[in-house]
Amino acid sequence: MTWAFRHRTLPQRVTFAAEAMPEAVAAEAEELGASRVMLIASDRESAQADRIAEQVPVVLRHDEVVMHVPVDVAGRARAAAAGSGADMLVSIGGGSATGLAKAVARDTGLPIVAVPTTYSGSEATNVWGLTDNGIKTTGVDDRVLPAAVVYDATLLTSLPRELTVASALNALAHCVDSMWGPRTDPIDQALAQEGIRALAAGLTGFADAVGDERLAGIEQTLYGAYLAAVSFASAGSGMHHKICHVLGGMFGLPHAQTHAVVLPYVLAFNAPNAPGAERRIAQAFGSATAGAGLSALRHTLDAPVALKDYGMPEAGIAEAVTPIMAAIPAGNPTPVTTDSLTALLRAAWSGDDPDAVRAGHDNQTGSQQQ
Repeated sequence: MTWAFRHRTLPQRVTFAAEAMPEAVAAEAEELGASRVMLIASDRESAQADRIAEQVPVVLRHDEVVMHVPVDVAGRARAAAAGSGADMLVSIGGGSATGLAKAVARDTGLPIVAVPTTYSGSEATNVWGLTDNGIKTTGVDDRVLPAAVVYDATLLTSLPRELTVASALNALAHCVDSMWGPRTDPIDQALAQEGIRALAAGLTGFADAVGDERLAGIEQTLYGAYLAAVSFASAGSGMHHKICHVLGGMFGLPHAQTHAVVLPYVLAFNAPNAPGAERRIAQAFGSATAGAGLSALRHTLDAPVALKDYGMPEAGIAEAVTPIMAAIPAGNPTPVTTDSLTALLRAAWSGDDPDAVRAGHDNQTGSQQQ
């Protein structure tokens, strides 16, 4: 079989700068010719924002950062940027801070320098998301791709273990979705496979480590999260992310934990009909099967288990089916029906064994073999 695909690599500078984040941000500001910087950081990141402000010409600090980027919050940030005359955006924080910077950049075209403090991966994609009246809308626009990313592993040493696990599993979900996303190609799959390997190795390497060993594990996990995001930006959003975006917008669920819970169910659902992808994932984990590898990692990390634990109502299962069905892209490895999606959501809501989802769909004919 011959290859027939078209791959695009997005332009972006990436700097790993442990213990030197402010200096690295200043270098990027100089590279971009910025003289009036809007600094986006929640109150939780105020101390790190102070360090940045000492190094770059900040004209505005904006701290209204809200999960899922509500449209009214985005509107106020855009107005603030316009009023300040900013010529560059610096975001420091997780996906919400990066997402808000993207919302501003989408309308203004201002370049972004992103400083992640979680493993969300938003910093390496040209994907934006906004939420209005419980409906989360996402799209692709090159204007929102940060011009530069600065990774500093020391910023993540104090990230709570629960959030570390959920955020890194969210990154791993980027890798899994990239294996069968609507635009996936062999380059995306290679990046995603290495991303899974790095994330698993990094997480198990620093979960209980200290000192330099812990820092090395965090850097390995950041490296994996970056590869995950790059592959995801190219491959496009698959079944997993469509489910999580709908649930997050409808019920205000925490982003990372929702992805961490849903991932094993989507993997169990799709793996039987994507044997090539399943083998790649298993190899990345160093396990006999993809499901076994993910299950072992989740057990080691004490990962989030059930959507009901994060505020999703049981009645929300039926409510979410129709919008999710409309969002799932064509070509998903296992054909999705209302009944099969309902069963998957119910299992994820209650925290049932993901193997039950797989067993229910082993006989479905896949529409895509990889």
